[in-house]
Amino acid sequence: MDTLLTNAASLQTRLPALADALRARGWRMATAESCTGGLIAALCTSVAGSSDWFDRGFVTYSNEAKTDQLGVPPALIAAHGAVSQEVAEAMARGALAHSRAQIAVAVTGIAGPGGAVPGKPVGTVWLALASGAWVSSELLQLPGDRTAVRSATVAAALARLVERAA
Repeated sequence: MDTLLTNAASLQTRLPALADALRARGWRMATAESCTGGLIAALCTSVAGSSDWFDRGFVTYSNEAKTDQLGVPPALIAAHGAVSQEVAEAMARGALAHSRAQIAVAVTGIAGPGGAVPGKPVGTVWLALASGAWVSSELLQLPGDRTAVRSATVAAALARLVERAA
């Protein structure tokens, strides 16, 4: 994992707080990941006992996968782009709908080095959380290379999960 994340050891130290918060609520979580390619799920499941609180992860790198696995409408992607608030929120809702989780995190972004488009530079990431009828999203503008952007995205996702589940 160290070659995929710049701060894997540091990120792993955050997992006990997430696990404790989810267990205290009797919740399980799901992930819907595009730009991180499953790194959030991999980190969560790297610790023993994660089956108590981790339900499943969806790696939906392509637009088709977002539609097929999470039910994101193709028209939504066409209208707003895959890297958008609307799509991130639809991914989070879709992860809830297609799992047994009570909370889901979704990330979609441009990790680089290519992929930038006008108004969406490398480092643009939308992060969304959904739980029940509640959904929240935020735009991240992250510096650095591909590994740095993906690492910062994983860190932000874990932090938001802990905040919401606590």
